[in-house]
Amino acid sequence: QVQLVESGGGLVQPGGSLRLSCAASGFILSMYTMKWVRQAPGKGLEWVSFIDSSGSTTYLDSVKGRFTISRDSAKNTLYLQMNSLKQEDTAVYYCEKGLRRGQGTQVTVSS
Repeated sequence: QVQLVESGGGLVQPGGSLRLSCAASGFILSMYTMKWVRQAPGKGLEWVSFIDSSGSTTYLDSVKGRFTISRDSAKNTLYLQMNSLKQEDTAVYYCEKGLRRGQGTQVTVSS
């Protein structure tokens, strides 16, 4: 059974950093394209980054140079390192495999 469990969110000041984790079970994470998506208050889902099975990565323009997606095959875990956070990054962040999504983790950027 596919399970995705996100963690690592929290409250951070503008310019700060957070690292989100997504622990996967029921499948081998590195064999699939995995995405991070987010939903800001009152807005729809927005993809942030994805990594394919070859390790190739893609980023939303607004997070390029600030966010880094990665995975640890030994831990079967997906990560999103977020640096230089801005207020507009405030959202619930989810990891996705296909149509399956975890429960999300809240990221709030505020002074």
